[in-house]
Amino acid sequence: MDKILRSYSRRQFFRGGVTGIVGSAFAASGRARQALAQSAAVQAPPPLITAPKVLRSPPIDELQRIARAFWMNLSPEDLASFRNMMEGALASYRRLDQFAEPTLEVKYPRDAGYRPTAVQNPLNAWYWKCSIKGAAEGKLTGKKIAIKDNACVAGIHMMIGSSVMEGFVPDVDATVVTRILDAGGEIVGKAVCDHMCLWGGTDSGFVLNPHDPKRSAGASSSGSAALVVAGECDMAIGGDTGGSIRIPSSYSGACGIKPTYGLVPYTAMFPLELTLDHVGPMARSAAGCALLLEAIAGPDGLDPRQPADIRTQAYTRYLVGDARNLRIGIVREGFGWPGVSEPDVDMMVRDAAHGLTRTGATVREISIPLHREGIHIYAPILVEGSTMLWMDGNGVGTGWKGYYTTSLMDFFARSRQVRANDFSDMVKLQVLLGQYMHDNYQGHYYAKAQNLARVLRAAYEEAFKEVDLLVMPTTPTKAFLNPLPNASREEYVARAAASGMTVNTCPFNVTGHPAMSVPSGMSGGLPVGMMLIGRHWEDGTVLRVADAFERLK
Repeated sequence: MDKILRSYSRRQFFRGGVTGIVGSAFAASGRARQALAQSAAVQAPPPLITAPKVLRSPPIDELQRIARAFWMNLSPEDLASFRNMMEGALASYRRLDQFAEPTLEVKYPRDAGYRPTAVQNPLNAWYWKCSIKGAAEGKLTGKKIAIKDNACVAGIHMMIGSSVMEGFVPDVDATVVTRILDAGGEIVGKAVCDHMCLWGGTDSGFVLNPHDPKRSAGASSSGSAALVVAGECDMAIGGDTGGSIRIPSSYSGACGIKPTYGLVPYTAMFPLELTLDHVGPMARSAAGCALLLEAIAGPDGLDPRQPADIRTQAYTRYLVGDARNLRIGIVREGFGWPGVSEPDVDMMVRDAAHGLTRTGATVREISIPLHREGIHIYAPILVEGSTMLWMDGNGVGTGWKGYYTTSLMDFFARSRQVRANDFSDMVKLQVLLGQYMHDNYQGHYYAKAQNLARVLRAAYEEAFKEVDLLVMPTTPTKAFLNPLPNASREEYVARAAASGMTVNTCPFNVTGHPAMSVPSGMSGGLPVGMMLIGRHWEDGTVLRVADAFERLK
């Protein structure tokens, strides 16, 4: 092996790239050659290349524009001098064009699938339908799974709810997709998500709530929740940056868990804010969530959100049917939000929490005053963080080690410039505010909020010294009526604000604690979600209590 590597020329290296040298080295053995042939039998679709193939030197007028943007007064002679000195660094940039870029493996064959008609899509919850079958055996054998449309599935269209991304076809599978297929699951399509994963519906309208089509199915994993509840798939993948797994689960009547921050890799998924993003399972039961979480949890070495001390569990083994010897704390501040909370929601969740005593748990009310401030700590992180990530970082950003989905970055970077007017009003609102705050306050509030995030986490950790699990309503209201198609942007924003949909969910994106919504019952024909929150890495305990509660019903 060492001899093979030593004899591999520099010319061959630059022609073949890192994958080429490794592949040629291992091809020395017959078994390796066979393995390579098998892995090459399924080729990923060719990448959608939008970056220029010829890297040009910067024109003087462009350098002048940049200088003025950074308040530098430079003469044409200064700029020409600086441009000449750039050639050494530009040679390194040009050298990169000679490398083959390492990419994620696409292991399982698939066809292109199709976009369903309105008749085939009564809830407007499917973006794209397909059938990708994984390994012959595994813990997900026989399970049909939908993928939120912010996760890359190679060869399958990806829109993220926005015409800005229409036409993008990923060339890689997200880690969660590969793990589902490795576990024997079948991916049956992409579930609609709200525009760029922010509430407000999609360019094709709102996902319809399975219990009342006039009402919200939640956001932004709305399609995932609706499809699970309607029985069009067994499980689904959701993303959660402020409640986007738990809110649709609450409004639509699904089970959904936002795992501990970093437990499930976010690799090759479109992000909102790196410190808030989570990905997790949605299903019709806690058992379904536990099974899917077992398949997708664990490090992949490519996601900066994942710490070195990540701890996984055999989640299905925690479903013992009771909550014996567990201490449950009903968080007073999660109820009775002024002008927002609905009394029937508060009452139903309190009753459900006290009902856990019948599973062997002890239940008492506790107070965490700082919980009411979580929304205020969260807001600057999301608003400024997502603006910088999207508009400066082209949806990927810089400053972290892992896998950069360059095809997604290239497409978004160019499309957002030529189709900026196609962004939803919610995206425009967030970007305008985020850039204003960044330009005028230089990131001060983002930084302060991130510092306060540690204080918020400490407040919950202090409560966890007294109890093992926290309980509160997932959302303070039931699903609200969607705005009419001709509603003003003010009405759209007011409708979301009046619901207070994120006031209880978003604090746990800031702190990273595992949090799960489980249906606690129905009121007025609509589901009411109860949220269970656990210690970091104790996702199994959260699932255990959710399962025990379900068995009571």
